[in-house]
Amino acid sequence: MAAPKLYAGAKLREVRTRVGLTQKDFAAKLGVSLPYLNQMENNNRPVSTTVLLNLAQEFGLDVTELSSGDGERLVSDMREALADPVFSGDMPPLADLRLAASNAPALAHAFLDLHRAYRQTHERLASLDEALGREDARARPSPWEEVRDFFHYCDNYIDAVDRAAEHFATAEGTDQSIRQTAVAALAHIGADVTFDDTDTLRHYDTDSKKLTISNRANQESQTFQMLLQVALLQQDKLLEATLDFARFQTDEARSIAKIGLANYFAGAALMPYTRFLQAAQDTRHDLEQLATRFGASIEQVCHRLSTLQRPGAKGVPFFFVRVDQAGTITKRHSATRLQFARFGGACPLWNVHRAFEQPGHFLRQLAETPDGVRYISLARDVSKTGGRFGAPTRRYAIALGCEVKHAGQLVYADGMDITRTEAFEPIGISCRICERKTCHQRSVPPLERQLSVDPDTRGLLPYTVN
Repeated sequence: MAAPKLYAGAKLREVRTRVGLTQKDFAAKLGVSLPYLNQMENNNRPVSTTVLLNLAQEFGLDVTELSSGDGERLVSDMREALADPVFSGDMPPLADLRLAASNAPALAHAFLDLHRAYRQTHERLASLDEALGREDARARPSPWEEVRDFFHYCDNYIDAVDRAAEHFATAEGTDQSIRQTAVAALAHIGADVTFDDTDTLRHYDTDSKKLTISNRANQESQTFQMLLQVALLQQDKLLEATLDFARFQTDEARSIAKIGLANYFAGAALMPYTRFLQAAQDTRHDLEQLATRFGASIEQVCHRLSTLQRPGAKGVPFFFVRVDQAGTITKRHSATRLQFARFGGACPLWNVHRAFEQPGHFLRQLAETPDGVRYISLARDVSKTGGRFGAPTRRYAIALGCEVKHAGQLVYADGMDITRTEAFEPIGISCRICERKTCHQRSVPPLERQLSVDPDTRGLLPYTVN
């Protein structure tokens, strides 16, 4: 099969703007004519192999950045938004959405922001009794969703924070554990670490500089929380500078994002990029081996694997998702072409939902999405106890996966017949935009299709998708 042509006009314009060159000078550096560059920047021509080589040689660009998943994320998000019943008429052709995502990404993001604001306003009106009399009843972006989208469109990789965490974890040598390094760093800035029998996982008193960690938590969580506190105290300037760059619309979003960045630092320090990437390759991504080697939980390892997108040193592009028992997505990231629904839950045919039925086991699945892309997915339940009798247990399921072309790098693919078409189960993204006509688990009809209803016939569904 011929390789797909690469259209990356927006990225080319971004590179040219970053280095401060005119189109004429940029074209000369790339060894192409000015009209040819103009056509590439407007996606009228694909990026040629010569241009790719010159981008790498002249500007040190990791050419894999040109084929990042930003365009696919935007297309997926726009399709889901346009499936909203508020939009009458036919769904715009997929080709038009791809053009918008590649040629006008800022406009596409603005459209998604507008739709999100509409949804929130609609939800407020549905709960008008609660909103009456409140000063903050004006429509504005949900801080949580704003932060989620920030990480989503950063490819879940924050270079400056990742490198700072790696430097922190490796600067002291290899003669002490990361837990000891965290305790030493906190002591250096005058913070005293104590462990107490408390429900509160972590508490820092700014006046006494006393950090209290719950001794009910497991070792992995304790270490992670200490590293998180190191980020908040020792890396505050870096976190604030990153937040300034993000330009969040509300103070609440900025505060949530700061905790998110501190969590990112903690995970990157616990599993330093270069060392972790090498270990992942050596073990063929054996989650249990990686968890033992780095003193991390299975969930932490899965999340970290999904962030290995450093330019010039990328790992296998994984998707990672966490769902609760109601099927609602609570964490999501994809460095693959597979994108998750922004609202609601995941496809019920996906093995992540079956993980609750078989606790403590890894479930493997070969799956194919409606666009014909095939994946291998690994799912497992995750239980987080309260550490005492009577405390609630939080139960989640997590899934980690990648395109089947990377299956040889995964120990979990051993023994699976990835050459047999029938081995791949059909899954989707969201019923509202899924194009499958005969899915037995469909909850609602696809909004972009016409339906036929025959009162004298009942099949899998009470209607037929045309």
